[in-house]
Amino acid sequence: MRQCDTAAITPSMRVKANLQRSRTVRWWQRQSMMIWCPARLPTPKASMSLRPLPSLAIALLVSISFDVLLFDTSNCGATERPLDQSPATESDWGYRPDHDTAVSLNPPSFHWRPQTEINRWQLQCSIDPNFPVADTYQADDLDLSVHTPSSTFSPGTYFWRYRGIDASDRKTNWSQARRFTVKSGLPEMPMPSRGDLLDRIPDEHPRLFIRPDDVDRLRELADGPMAEQYAELCRQCDRLLKSPPSTEEPRKYGDDITPRGEQWRELWWGNRQRTIAALRSATTLAFTYRLSGNEAYGDLAKRILMDCAQWDPQGATGYRYNDEAGMPYAYYFSRAYTFIHSRLSDAERRKCQEVMQIRGQEMYEHLCPRHLWSPYASHSNRAWHFLGEVGIAFHGEIDDADQWTWFAANVFFSNYPVWSDDDGGWHEGVTYWNSYISRFTWWADIMKSALRIDAYQKPYFSQIGYYPIYLLPPGKVGGGFGDLNANASSSKVVDLMHVLASQSGNPHWGWYVQQHPDHEPETDYVQFIRGAMGNLQASPPIDLPESRCFAGTGQAMLNTNLIDAKNNVQVTFKSSPFGTQSHGYEANNSFLLWAYGKRLLIRSGKRDMYASDHHKNWMWSTRSVNNITVNGTGQLKRSAQAQAKIVDFVQSPNVDVVVGEAGDCYRAHANDSQSALERFTRAVIFVKPETVVVYDRLVPTEASTLTYWLHAVDKFDIENQHQILVHQDDVHCQVNFLVPEGLKFNQTNQYDPNPRPRIQLREWHLSADVPAEQSTAGRPSEFLTVYRVAQGSDPEFASFDYRVMDDRYELVSRTPQQTVTVQIPQAVETNRSTADAGAEQIQIKVDDPAGKKPPQTFTADLL
Repeated sequence: MRQCDTAAITPSMRVKANLQRSRTVRWWQRQSMMIWCPARLPTPKASMSLRPLPSLAIALLVSISFDVLLFDTSNCGATERPLDQSPATESDWGYRPDHDTAVSLNPPSFHWRPQTEINRWQLQCSIDPNFPVADTYQADDLDLSVHTPSSTFSPGTYFWRYRGIDASDRKTNWSQARRFTVKSGLPEMPMPSRGDLLDRIPDEHPRLFIRPDDVDRLRELADGPMAEQYAELCRQCDRLLKSPPSTEEPRKYGDDITPRGEQWRELWWGNRQRTIAALRSATTLAFTYRLSGNEAYGDLAKRILMDCAQWDPQGATGYRYNDEAGMPYAYYFSRAYTFIHSRLSDAERRKCQEVMQIRGQEMYEHLCPRHLWSPYASHSNRAWHFLGEVGIAFHGEIDDADQWTWFAANVFFSNYPVWSDDDGGWHEGVTYWNSYISRFTWWADIMKSALRIDAYQKPYFSQIGYYPIYLLPPGKVGGGFGDLNANASSSKVVDLMHVLASQSGNPHWGWYVQQHPDHEPETDYVQFIRGAMGNLQASPPIDLPESRCFAGTGQAMLNTNLIDAKNNVQVTFKSSPFGTQSHGYEANNSFLLWAYGKRLLIRSGKRDMYASDHHKNWMWSTRSVNNITVNGTGQLKRSAQAQAKIVDFVQSPNVDVVVGEAGDCYRAHANDSQSALERFTRAVIFVKPETVVVYDRLVPTEASTLTYWLHAVDKFDIENQHQILVHQDDVHCQVNFLVPEGLKFNQTNQYDPNPRPRIQLREWHLSADVPAEQSTAGRPSEFLTVYRVAQGSDPEFASFDYRVMDDRYELVSRTPQQTVTVQIPQAVETNRSTADAGAEQIQIKVDDPAGKKPPQTFTADLL
């Protein structure tokens, strides 16, 4: 929000503002005792009881607050240091709670823009927009641009603001006030104050995963119900005694290695693997020594740890040089250190502290405050909690360690998770979800043991397990949208689902785990600490709808069957407010089709190296997915500004509908003011079990060639535009382009560009062109396409009738079980966009051919 322009405020505005302000203050003075009577002025460390306003007070404040805020010039005069209140961009977390929003946790976390040369902050929150002292919660000397109170708020309407203070004690002006609502019944998750939080860390070691008083309990488990798991740990240690890992320091790239070339890639990833091989071994040995007292395990753990302590902390495994090596170094070193601490001499401890001071501070300076305000860097979403592990392990031993712990705790409370909201989805896709959440569960365990904080109380974790259930029903291979998902499978997420099911007691998630009886989880020290998870509560998801929309990430999974993937037909659709950023780079309004265990219409390409020529110029492009390009170009690549949204989602046992809007995404550059499309609305209508109708409406800003892309594992059989076949073994899909006529087809099994030579994969890419002469600026163009699935050597596709009515397209699908009529409004041949097109609806009717069930009708909005 811009700074106040006092020159633009007229005398009459000033009188009005001052009059309303004085009336508000006088009324507030009369009412203050009945509104909020705290025993003392609350501070960040004090508990508080915020009572809601009486209904009359709420009504009056709502009616007058904006005049007061808009025309109040008390903060608009000269200040010693101006406050940066520039608006958040799509890549920023933003000001939270944002104005006129309802929070999902009690208390809310406050979040604002950091500013150079501001070294502490002051925050106020009140039920009065004038922030009177007696009725205002105030937090002083905040060292981070976030704050989560240590006490809950009573339900009601609140206002908050903040200001900064520099090293010379000069204050900025107060920020604009933002109004938010706390509803009753919210999950409660107050954050401990800094002093309280740090006091919870044990004085003695170990401190990560377990506390000193847990060791005896774990020894009892090792002698009893966990004897087999403990024996496996000992076997791992015995193998390490016979063949210890190399502790030779990994080398840097060197001038003879081409950046991001094949040799570079091998060294980059190889150094990560060498780091893990050494320090994970040390951690396993150190933990097992803690339980067994086997001095051979302890001696080898210490030797490996101290050898690795000799590595240059800013060399080949430094966080800023190679974070894929630097991150595992940080957490495995810290774990080995805390487990083997008792066997280290004072000199050895000082060496470890010296090394981790450098490594930890390098991580902290990269992450803070950057990650608090712009948290969408993928690797940083691991690094912050790894830094937290370092802080806890070296609490009281490294001067900056407590700040690292405090920072990590604030990240968790204020902006985690970043790739989802409370609905449980994950923008970066299931492979990255599995990887990142699995690692986060380590931090959750550590917070619970060291900080006495239950991470799973966040609302997101009450929904998290439904993401794989809907995307990867048991037995499915192929993980939808997101990087590295082509071979994702339900079996690969079972370990994580086991942890989540155990933590939550959710019977659907427990059932999912039980559907993979041949899966054997790896035995390591983390699994041993978690203990025998015991019998999971289990119940099949037959009480759930088969399809679900994860609106926060803009993805919908439409299924016929959640029980067994081999009997399921699935359509996955994306139209995301996260855009195409990071590892969720696929273009908006894309869809995938999967049936009876086979990938039919796919996302194409294979990552040979992150940001390689093939990765960024094929896989990040709109051409690589089932979508539409305009004049050969697509949506903004890998950009938070390529924002789209799911307009409507309708679920029923017979028909599912999802509608997305992505017209603003077709800009060549992020700073372009105009997209190539005024509108791109795509509706996917899934007539269960085997017919999918896709309707597209595009409004180009100039006469344009529109290209419709489809991708498959094997070659398309093209007879004409109404008869195209896709095959995967005995599963088939028939494609019929109903609208428009006259499409020009091409297909190839070459990517543009192809991946590096070591990648032999080739897939098939079908393009259907509508020439520019059939397009007019500002006038809508349409595609109407029907996809029918069948299986068997002689497939029988579901029948359908099609006709063009005066203002609608009508499709009638008939099976012995149902007759489904779908009517889609035709585009009006006038110049209009989503902003002025008015309400348009798809109309659907489901009839029972036997006449035993009454007809069902429903609609889905195109806007």
